[in-house]
Amino acid sequence: MTSTPQTSSAGFAALFTPKLVTVLREGYGARDLWADTIAGLTVAIVALPLSMAIAIASGAPPGHGLVTAVIGGFLVSALGGSRFQIGGPAGAFIPLVAATIAKHGLDGLAIATFMAGMMLVVIGFLRLGTYIKYIPYPVTVGFTAGIAVIIAASQVRDALGLTLGVSEPADIIHKIPVFIAAIGTIRPVTVAMTIGSLSLIIVLRRLKPRWPGFLFAVVAGAAITATAGLPLDTIGSRFGAMPTGLSFRGLPGITIERLRDLLVPAIAIALLGGIESLLSAVVADGMSGRRHRSNCELVAQGVANMASALFGGIPVTGTIARTATNVRSGARGPISGMLHAVFVLIILMVAGPLMALVPMATLAAILLVVAWNMAEKREFMALAAASKGDAVVLFAAFWLTVLVDLTVGIGVGIVLGALLFMHRMAEAIEIKTDMRLVDEDISDTATARVPYDNARAGDREVVTYRLSGAFFFGAAATVAAVLDGLGATPKVFILDLSGVPFLDATGAYTLENFVRKLSSAGTAVIISGARPPVRKMLDHFHVTEDKARFTETADEAASLAAQLRLLSKDGR
Repeated sequence: MTSTPQTSSAGFAALFTPKLVTVLREGYGARDLWADTIAGLTVAIVALPLSMAIAIASGAPPGHGLVTAVIGGFLVSALGGSRFQIGGPAGAFIPLVAATIAKHGLDGLAIATFMAGMMLVVIGFLRLGTYIKYIPYPVTVGFTAGIAVIIAASQVRDALGLTLGVSEPADIIHKIPVFIAAIGTIRPVTVAMTIGSLSLIIVLRRLKPRWPGFLFAVVAGAAITATAGLPLDTIGSRFGAMPTGLSFRGLPGITIERLRDLLVPAIAIALLGGIESLLSAVVADGMSGRRHRSNCELVAQGVANMASALFGGIPVTGTIARTATNVRSGARGPISGMLHAVFVLIILMVAGPLMALVPMATLAAILLVVAWNMAEKREFMALAAASKGDAVVLFAAFWLTVLVDLTVGIGVGIVLGALLFMHRMAEAIEIKTDMRLVDEDISDTATARVPYDNARAGDREVVTYRLSGAFFFGAAATVAAVLDGLGATPKVFILDLSGVPFLDATGAYTLENFVRKLSSAGTAVIISGARPPVRKMLDHFHVTEDKARFTETADEAASLAAQLRLLSKDGR
């Protein structure tokens, strides 16, 4: 049935209707608001220390992380396609943001973030969000584990209190010798604060998993610093006073050259933000039994990133840990995420000056825990042992992310994953031959040939080949080798495509070439069971009724073959 413009526009509107609107339409009462308030406050308590720590690890002042949690968190929940998504700064962005700031400065990061937001909006409205889910799982696990290693390495200086003789290099290869050279500057008081903060977080997670261990560590560290007068680096000593509100900053000087230079970082931010946000939404779906609207979610992420850039924030995405906390805290809908942003803003306005007392060692401990949780150790080991192909993709994404660059790790991982998929699909195609008086299977190797005795060709006047599996360019050479091994041409050739769900241009060209050769040799060709998409592709390559006859089923093909065989014997 052809859809009318009204139904098409209605379907489009449904795809991009924020979940906030859906929840309010369903009915939203005082009990729902109370549940969302409690959940929002709980998430805000978790988000507060994390947002500061992620911003600092990224090379930005801690206030930028809090601004991101406020602006991004509010807009992602208000406009997004998930009921429970919590937006804000994410650990996955740390190496990418740090590299962008190191090369282009905070102004460059703001422009790149705004550009990435525009890209995400376009991707969402073009409904391309569906394709992000096709990124192979080994790639996701590999680059996530690589990011975890990078985050952990970035915290070595603050965790040990090292005094570096030079500025800290961005990449791990150059970090290691710098850390080794500074090993004599380790400060025991800093190490003690790091170990104490780690111990407090770990103990609370085991004994009181619902308690906000990160916040307790931050409060305890700030209290010790204020009362004991310990010689510790703090947020205040490193970055100065904390902001006490929001301020519109706009975008710094934009030039064509600058936009060109920032295009690659912007694409990387958009790609990573889209992947992380949809992964987080999937986690929320699994925990709540709901379904998110992926393209609506990407549009919201795009708007949130543009707004975050205008207010001096860093990139925004869906955050898996905070989203899971939101669901577990009993949230009823997106209002909990909006309230979480409001609570972070209130805390920023009221307690901003007190945050300057938080030790850098405590924030390093928090990020070490974040890195440990990000690593997905069980999944990593399972994929490493699953198969050689998956292991290659996994380790390529991991090591390239760690040693070269996140975008290179993702890009190469996707290419290798695609090649692995094509190889497996090519191996999966099966070719069987059914000759009158003879039934034989043919292996799908490049050297496979059909055993055909030319002297007895008269006994084999009807030959049937059955193809099963996706017939695409990866399998074309294999199929062509088998088809070319036919030997003496029969009177009738039946090609059964009922087991072929997909045929690409290369496969269609291979079949057209083979059918044309048979037709020229006087063989009647029958193609049976071709599905509509397969038939359409064959039509594009001129495999039509003038070259072959088409039947719906194998039985019809056999009946037609018998008629054609008799006709050929009668000389007609």
